[in-house]
Amino acid sequence: MSELSANEIVKLARAKERLTTREYIAEIFTDFVELHGDRAFRDDLAIVGGIALLEEQPVTVIGMQKGRDLKENMEVNFGQPHPEGYRKALRLMKQAEKFNRAVITLINTAGAFSGVGAEKRGQGEAIARNLMAMSDLKVPIIAVIIGEGGSGGALALSVANRVWMLENTMYAILSPEGFASILWKDSTRAAEAAESMKLTAPELLKMGVIDKIIPETFNGEPLEPVKIANIIKKALLKELKELKKMDVEALVEQRYQRFRKF
Repeated sequence: MSELSANEIVKLARAKERLTTREYIAEIFTDFVELHGDRAFRDDLAIVGGIALLEEQPVTVIGMQKGRDLKENMEVNFGQPHPEGYRKALRLMKQAEKFNRAVITLINTAGAFSGVGAEKRGQGEAIARNLMAMSDLKVPIIAVIIGEGGSGGALALSVANRVWMLENTMYAILSPEGFASILWKDSTRAAEAAESMKLTAPELLKMGVIDKIIPETFNGEPLEPVKIANIIKKALLKELKELKKMDVEALVEQRYQRFRKF
């Protein structure tokens, strides 16, 4: 694992060169069929979801999508979901439960969108409903943080039996800039805030917040994105095999106890 400061990790987590959710889906899964809309308001492009094959195993894949440039980011609202995005995700998770498909989520967001329209349409309620539903979902859930894991916007797809992080990603209650603004009334102290927030994968693994770190480097050199995707794929296959040995009651109880300890 690389020896980087928390602030350096934050920069890497936000780097536009990182693979997006759609690119990971293309590398890890086959026969992906994207499903759209929350059946209430509209389709939120910040959330990508659908059915795919993990080798020969049908799964439901849901993730947050960031863009590579300004045009793409405008289309996906910079990866910040509206409430309809979370409701789309919930619809797909309940569908997965109905057809006994495991759920795999890919997390990469600075947080849920906090605009007036999103608040009017029940952003907080949508996130809370996802937390409640995922707590009791009767199929295996694995969450993988592939970039930023920010605030309740990330947690809304992270109530899982297993939570993993890529080596150079972050997972926190809010951004370092937001933390510094609240604590010191000075967002320019974000680098200092990052060091105290314990938002890196090694720190969170030590505290038991996450269960696994997916390497992004080997002997100090960056791994090719395709190699990282292959590592994730192998880990998913192995972990799902173990989770599927558990009966429904044990699966739900394990997830409950995992989060109850915090």
